[in-house]
Formats: sequence, structure tokens, C-alpha cells
Amino acid sequence: MENKAAIREFIQKLLTGKGDTHPFADDASLIFSGRLQSIDAVDLAVFLEKQFGVDFAEMGFDQERLDTVNAIMSMVEESSQAKK
Repeated sequence: MENKAAIREFIQKLLTGKGDTHPFADDASLIFSGRLQSIDAVDLAVFLEKQFGVDFAEMGFDQERLDTVNAIMSMVEESSQAKK
């Protein structure tokens, strides 16, 4: 699944930029665990808007939906279904 790979790669870049090179699971908390900060969530949201067309104005911005790779994938899929 290349969407998940792109999301994981972007998150890894965010973490590496903070000096965090530890691996993370698709269901691991990233924001609420403190590995990513609020500003990182904004960067992630911008990435999702550009890469996948996620419309946060329509869906609302909820950090819980950005906390794990699985939650992000669910949101991307939901956004994709809403456009059909």
C-alpha cells in the first residue's frame, strides 16, 4: 500500500528532524505520546492536503485522527470516499 508508505516516510522525516530515530508501529501514538508536537501535526495536515487532497476545512482538524499511521490512513480513505 503505497499511501501508507508515503505517510510513514513523511512521519519518519518529522521524527528524524527532531532527533528521534526509533521505529514506530502503525498503531503507535505519535502526538499524544509526545513524539510529535502540535506544529508537527500542522505539517502533517499540510502534507495530507497536498498529497492526498484531504480537506480539513470540510472534515475538521482533530489531532486524534493524526495520532497513528492507522488513524491517518483511515482519514485519507474516508476523504477519498467522500470525493466520489
